[in-house]
Amino acid sequence: MLRKLPINLEEKMQIAPIPTLSEEINDIRLRTADIVGNKIIPNEGVIYEGGDKSAKLRKEIRKEVKKQGLWAPHLPEEYGGMGNGFLTHAYMNEILAWSPLGNRLFGVIAPNSGNQTILVKYGTEEQKKKWLIPLINQEMESGFSMTEPDVPGSDPRSLQTTAVKDGDEWVINGHKIMTSNGRVADFLVVMCRTEDDDSGNANLKMTQIIVPTDSPGLERIRSVPIWGHTGGDHMEIKYKDVRVPLENALGARGSGHQAAQDRLGAGRVYHCMNTIGQMWRAFDIMVKYSTQREVHGGKLETKQFIQGFIADSYIDIQAARLMTIHCAEVMDKGGNSRVDISAIKIFVPEAGSRVVDRAIQMHGWRGVSSDLPLAGMFQGFRTLRLADGPDEVHRILIAKQILKRYHDGLSWDFGV
Repeated sequence: MLRKLPINLEEKMQIAPIPTLSEEINDIRLRTADIVGNKIIPNEGVIYEGGDKSAKLRKEIRKEVKKQGLWAPHLPEEYGGMGNGFLTHAYMNEILAWSPLGNRLFGVIAPNSGNQTILVKYGTEEQKKKWLIPLINQEMESGFSMTEPDVPGSDPRSLQTTAVKDGDEWVINGHKIMTSNGRVADFLVVMCRTEDDDSGNANLKMTQIIVPTDSPGLERIRSVPIWGHTGGDHMEIKYKDVRVPLENALGARGSGHQAAQDRLGAGRVYHCMNTIGQMWRAFDIMVKYSTQREVHGGKLETKQFIQGFIADSYIDIQAARLMTIHCAEVMDKGGNSRVDISAIKIFVPEAGSRVVDRAIQMHGWRGVSSDLPLAGMFQGFRTLRLADGPDEVHRILIAKQILKRYHDGLSWDFGV
């Protein structure tokens, strides 16, 4: 829980319009910053305490977000979202991430948001009515069940959980780990192997299937401890002869791998913009602290080590931000962004770890305590090096794509 500090670090974070952005995106970005900076960050401690006062604040903030037309930037307008597109959402994310509560209070709640996006694209009208609308209305919770304990997460095509057609039902058997939101979910989107022959494209053997968590044979084994914290929402789950209707398949049979890539590709950009927003806040906390803290006869800001921390952190944030914005622009225009996505997925969390590590070091004991959000940021950035594919896989992909161009008699063009 964050609490008020004896040193004044609570001056508002500042943001100005970006000249190269449209008036619409700048307006959305500024209004988002106004709510996050003036209503969420000053009240973080109260909101984290829970109780009636917290619930009232959450309700008031959500009401203001909806009034401003900023609710659910990931969804189209017909489903209650902003409908402003990928690039607008990306620019919003760096502001929302100033606070750990930002995305949640703007209606972007993982893994529900990812499942909503997939249901919008792949769901039938009946699936949308039964699962998507209640999820959007926060009448239901959902989870995503893909990772398995006994196969490499770096190769999702090797998943062993099977769904076998039996009459008008799928019969699902398998063992999953790190199922997000699994403790409270009303339904899970489960990645299953539906084609068991060895022929054909390996990417066409998977199907995502909606599985209600009250289905007979679905067993929640345990909450997986994360970074030493127990009682969280990531679950180990076993599926033993779990039966669901055939119409619970999301999209065409064999489309599961593509659906996962649709989810993860955009998700990696959003994660990176979230990381940049958190880096931004860590930088802000660190620099303000350096101007106030007295040590060894002077302010921290006068020490060359600290000046190095500030300069190196600025460089890390700018490099990470420009790389991510370039990638987002390529994706928004429908260009080939495979190398750029992998590059930011590797670079941004590593840069974030460096920035937050410096901020922690400067703050001493307070940096690793819950008085500041730095420790949570550090853990989250380290986790991102595994999430959405480990860094090593992305390095291999980058190298292969570059080498292919040279083998084709071309060179790499860094201008596109």
